[in-house]
Amino acid sequence: MDDKFSLKITLKASISVLAIFCLILLAAIFYRLGYAISDPEDDLIARGKEIFFNETFKGNGRTCGTCHRLDNNFTIDSEYIATLPADDPLFVAEFNPNLKQHLESPRLLRQFGLVLENADGFDDLTRKFVLRGVPHLLGLRFSVNSDLGPLTGWSGDGAPGDGSLRAFATGAVVQHFTRSLNRIPGVDFRLPTATELDALAAYQLSLGRQAELQLPLALKNRSAVRGQEIFNDPARGKCSICHLNGGATGDPRIFGAQAGNLNFDTGVEDFSDRSKDLLDERVPPDDGFGAPGDDTFNTPSLVEAADTGPYFHNNAVDTIEAAVAFYNSDAFNHSAAGQSIQAETGSGIKLDAAQVVEVAAFLRIINSLENIRQSIRLLEKIALTPTMAVEDRKALLLQAGAEIQDSTVVLQGGSLHPAAVRHLVEAKHLADGAREGLWLKNRHVRKALEMLQQARRELVL
Repeated sequence: MDDKFSLKITLKASISVLAIFCLILLAAIFYRLGYAISDPEDDLIARGKEIFFNETFKGNGRTCGTCHRLDNNFTIDSEYIATLPADDPLFVAEFNPNLKQHLESPRLLRQFGLVLENADGFDDLTRKFVLRGVPHLLGLRFSVNSDLGPLTGWSGDGAPGDGSLRAFATGAVVQHFTRSLNRIPGVDFRLPTATELDALAAYQLSLGRQAELQLPLALKNRSAVRGQEIFNDPARGKCSICHLNGGATGDPRIFGAQAGNLNFDTGVEDFSDRSKDLLDERVPPDDGFGAPGDDTFNTPSLVEAADTGPYFHNNAVDTIEAAVAFYNSDAFNHSAAGQSIQAETGSGIKLDAAQVVEVAAFLRIINSLENIRQSIRLLEKIALTPTMAVEDRKALLLQAGAEIQDSTVVLQGGSLHPAAVRHLVEAKHLADGAREGLWLKNRHVRKALEMLQQARRELVL
């Protein structure tokens, strides 16, 4: 009896082990064939993406993607705007008579990429508004949290209520999606549901890098190496005080362990090019966070900076070099932030022209590395999913191509790494071939991945 009982137990255990092994094997086969077991978070992100680009909330035709363009690093600028057709929803104030007066300033939108925000409320549309650029949405996971609570938008007051990404989406619908300036929920738009807000937040948090850089990086370019040293040097560039590891987080040794993203008065309003007023458009001063504002603005991440210009909340300068040079200006060094740095370190920021170029070279290269990382991730997803739907495959290839192109333009703009640029140009050609051609698509993807790895090896040791 004991032997038979032991045999039964052994057989049952063997069958259980075999069943588990079969399940693991089937899961691996399904993954290889593109039928991975569904992850609830992935499903939520996919739902958020669908809402982000297609849901108008019964408003004026705009979606979140109207201003945060997938093919332009989730932002817009005057050069990109010039490529859009006249009936694009971005220009709804030009062809909807109900929105002609105070929804946008169409000329400033087209010429400078500035959108109108009623940050202090809708009670006086003629006088109470600001004009701001469209912030990109990359790496939000590291630029929203603050010891003051979540801060979104250029000044941290871009959302009503608790300031979270969920509240930001609600505020965006009320501000930008309305069918009339009455802004009546249920008439001029419908408000997002709680489920939609969760999905939108999940999608936005999935964009861009999901980990902070760890500086210093072993860069090959000598100018960029010097730029990285200046960036991290508390006696010279002092950049890492507010942009730890190139991100949007304040140095915890100065601001405290839980500081996170911070607001500062950098004096950029005093520096901005007021020639925008020459268009006979009223451009009120932007007083930043709060109502009335305290003249402070959010710290943006710099990892994604080189390909997301123009720069600052008011698109004051066009190049990453000019953005770095701003911190030499009297406007910055006389500002509250500049004075604070002088008190903390004993001096202001004063870089010579060569040092400005070196810091910008460093920022260009870390941006290019991020573009390459994202391109590789997208192409690997295609390579690992041979049964992917044709339209999904094309969309990922288009996105990968845009990232590769950004990486190329960022390096070329600083006359950096011509050998890496050649590899990137070839990778772009291969990605386009995989999207448009009929034959050798998988081979093109694999070869493009090789080119991207070679480009990366040109940039870092």
